[in-house]
Amino acid sequence: MSAQSRLNQVTSHLKSSGRPGLLEKNPDDIVVTAALRTPFTKGGKGGFKDTAGADLLHGAFVNLIKRSGIDPKLVEDISVGCVLAPGGGATEFRAAALAAGFPESTAVKSLNRQCSSGLQACVEIANAIKAGMIEVGIGAGVESMSTQYGPDAVTEFSELLENHKSAAECKVPMGRLSEDMAKDYKIARKDQDEFAANSYKKAIQAQKAGLFDQEIVPLTVKWTDPKTEEEKEITVSKDDGLREVTAESLGKIRPAFAEDGSIHAGNASQISDGAAAVLLMKRSTAERLGQKILGKYVAASIVGVAPLLMGIGPWKAIPVALEKAGITKDDVDIFEINEAFASQCLWCANELKIPMEKINPKGGAIAFGHPLGCTGARQVSTLLYELKRTNKQVGLTSMCVGTGMGMAAVWVAE
Repeated sequence: MSAQSRLNQVTSHLKSSGRPGLLEKNPDDIVVTAALRTPFTKGGKGGFKDTAGADLLHGAFVNLIKRSGIDPKLVEDISVGCVLAPGGGATEFRAAALAAGFPESTAVKSLNRQCSSGLQACVEIANAIKAGMIEVGIGAGVESMSTQYGPDAVTEFSELLENHKSAAECKVPMGRLSEDMAKDYKIARKDQDEFAANSYKKAIQAQKAGLFDQEIVPLTVKWTDPKTEEEKEITVSKDDGLREVTAESLGKIRPAFAEDGSIHAGNASQISDGAAAVLLMKRSTAERLGQKILGKYVAASIVGVAPLLMGIGPWKAIPVALEKAGITKDDVDIFEINEAFASQCLWCANELKIPMEKINPKGGAIAFGHPLGCTGARQVSTLLYELKRTNKQVGLTSMCVGTGMGMAAVWVAE
């Protein structure tokens, strides 16, 4: 089916459902003119194991300027999502922007909303543009889990917090609460392993077919060989966490959080390093600057859920985002739902009755990784390029969020 035929089909459907406005192009639309990411590499042993998060971010910034052709002086604000960096990475990220070529007039901030940090960064920039605070901005995300992941990621709670039931539950490890959720909601290990194996299969097929090439920018970094301790300079151009697995091979892996559990390293998101960046502005600004438009931001939602049910976040956030956009789940062509754990992603999809073929068509975090603060920004490039490649238009990104939240956003490709 041609792109025009698909557009006609979608437009006809939306008009018949009373929601024709989604595909209309207006001067005040908040549009994406460039979106990219670095490769994702395995935490502690992959290509970026010796690279600081700010350096990964620098690489994303340099390539975003180059790909878009934007004059760095026009970028007024940059928002960066990050979870683990001390101080939120605020000092390092400002330095990374300056080193990448942005002038001192470009402001930079960091934010932390756990696994939705990258998406929150993009939405905050979109909202600042919509409010007239800025004209051009960048939403980004980064995480070096190799250098900053560990037991110190969560500080000790005070007696006041420990003595409050819900507050104390905020620090329960995600693996444990996801294991409890899988048991309580009767999500079979066999189903989790099949979902995970399918994620790997889709990602491997996509990588072999070059479907990630448009969104990924190679980075040259220093890397120390763990065997020889020799420092080398290497160029990382592909996600290095992908591997050939089957549901049967995954079924042999020992549970990670309970002897009789169902969650393990093969059906949960990988610990990873990576960065992503998204350039946003109004349609009228993009046209004036001669910027190519990849798609537009439509609406977003952020919701809270019980801390011990963190994984159900997308189930609650997705309907709210759809309502804000004035559409239903049937209007969405592709859902990018973060695979924090196969159990939670599978449960949310089943409860929302989303067809599996619409979810993560190129695989997800189980297969290629989840650098915590980066994923929300990564999903934007993954989604928009896949919508364009398949002549589809309406997409949604979503994720569960640590301590019990969910976030979602609706996007339209052009």
